[in-house]
Amino acid sequence: MKKTALLTAAIAAGITIFTACSKSKDTTGGGGSGGITFSCNGITPSFTADVQPILNTVCSINSNCHASGSTNTGGPLTTYAEVNAKKASIRAQILAGIMPQSGTITQPQINAFICWIDSGAPNN
Repeated sequence: MKKTALLTAAIAAGITIFTACSKSKDTTGGGGSGGITFSCNGITPSFTADVQPILNTVCSINSNCHASGSTNTGGPLTTYAEVNAKKASIRAQILAGIMPQSGTITQPQINAFICWIDSGAPNN
């Protein structure tokens, strides 16, 4: 009985991970289940020029949700290392419309953040 329940849970988790991590290769309007879309056409975002300012204004400094020392889910998001370590979760939550919880994120900010992650999240 325990083995059957464990096997069922493992299969369900595998299906969830597989479907959650799949993404269309079309980056002209991909999106998440929350109806958030993005476009990478004509942009090559960098961490320093594009993502860090979004973090400062939307996620950490101005909102205090993910500032240094944050105990919110996800913790602080103030450095490249912190963001890079959580990039898959950040991507999923932005596209699901879960983040940001307070305030707003503009379409160009969504495009920059998601396209930066999808390009390998370079430290540039």
